[in-house]
Amino acid sequence: MFLIRSEKQKNLTFVGLLGRVVLMAQDIRHEGIVDSVDGQTVIVRITQSSACGGCQARNICNAAESKDKLVEVEYSGAESLSPGQTVTVAAGERMGMTAVMLAFGLPVLLLIIALVAAMALTGSEKIGAVASLAVLVPYYLVLFLCRERIKKDFGFRIIV
Repeated sequence: MFLIRSEKQKNLTFVGLLGRVVLMAQDIRHEGIVDSVDGQTVIVRITQSSACGGCQARNICNAAESKDKLVEVEYSGAESLSPGQTVTVAAGERMGMTAVMLAFGLPVLLLIIALVAAMALTGSEKIGAVASLAVLVPYYLVLFLCRERIKKDFGFRIIV
């Protein structure tokens, strides 16, 4: 099995035993409503639904839930937008994968490494558990302190 990457079309093509599979690099898109406009900054309200939000039985099911999220977007054509207008907010798929890695992938990896190291050094499961949880505190503190830099890397764009 091998991978062919097309920069021109931004596709990933996997060629293996089952044949050829092409994965298109797509944006993550959400419909939203403009909440406010301030200069070049637009605040868009997105209703985030649970996985069963599209189910036909969602009105009678207690599991279906939704939350509103506010997304801040720098947009050069902000003066053409008005509160209440429907827009599409898009972000690259790669950005979503990076966010998942920062929020879940790296912490789990740090947790496992700290657990194994502490148990190997001390032989105590209790110390290993405490050490593995304690290593997450500085990790999330660094993420918090770097939030402005991370915010610049995670840019959304508006598609009218």
